[in-house]
Amino acid sequence: MFTGIIEAVGSISSARTEQGDVRLRIHTGTLDLNDVKLGDSIATNGVCLTVVACHGDGFEADVSRESLAHTRIGQWSAGTRVNLEKAMLPTTRMGGHIVSGHVDGVGTIRKREADARSIRFDVEVPAELRRYIAAKGSVTVDGVSLTTNALTATGFSLNIVPHTAQETTLADLQAGAEVHLEVDVIARYLEQLLGHTQDQRSQITPAFLAENGFWK
Repeated sequence: MFTGIIEAVGSISSARTEQGDVRLRIHTGTLDLNDVKLGDSIATNGVCLTVVACHGDGFEADVSRESLAHTRIGQWSAGTRVNLEKAMLPTTRMGGHIVSGHVDGVGTIRKREADARSIRFDVEVPAELRRYIAAKGSVTVDGVSLTTNALTATGFSLNIVPHTAQETTLADLQAGAEVHLEVDVIARYLEQLLGHTQDQRSQITPAFLAENGFWK
């Protein structure tokens, strides 16, 4: 579990194919690895990766074909810059929002423009994910916890403030770039609870909420 607050920007040292999947070696830059051990999780551009080898300057991780099919990892090569965050601790400040590190889809930057000292992006979202995006809600873009400005016909708009632009890879993005998206996990659980699926009716009623102390 993560918060979407990026701790360091690293880069891909190598990406090699091994029997159909990929082994990544990642240079972690200023990320503190003193408390990282084998089996720990590190979000890399929003993708939760398991540490399978540690080095003085980074770590290695295996990427399955499932992850390759639903992310942009297959396009990474030596030198690709990535946002890094270690898994949260119980004592971690929740500066962002609850992030699972499971990419829901790939979006596209459709517009980039200056907005005072910020960068304003319009992001196109896959149609099946749009119902999870809310104005002024939380969304994860390449592992960064962000707040949407407003909804658009095909997705959402947002502003990247100078600090976020400096401390992440988001300032590198230009129109046409693809990004990893993770929607707010709370929205997914609410959909399941409220029965907004084709094969399930909601069991949540005003009477149920009142009985369990959520409704007066």
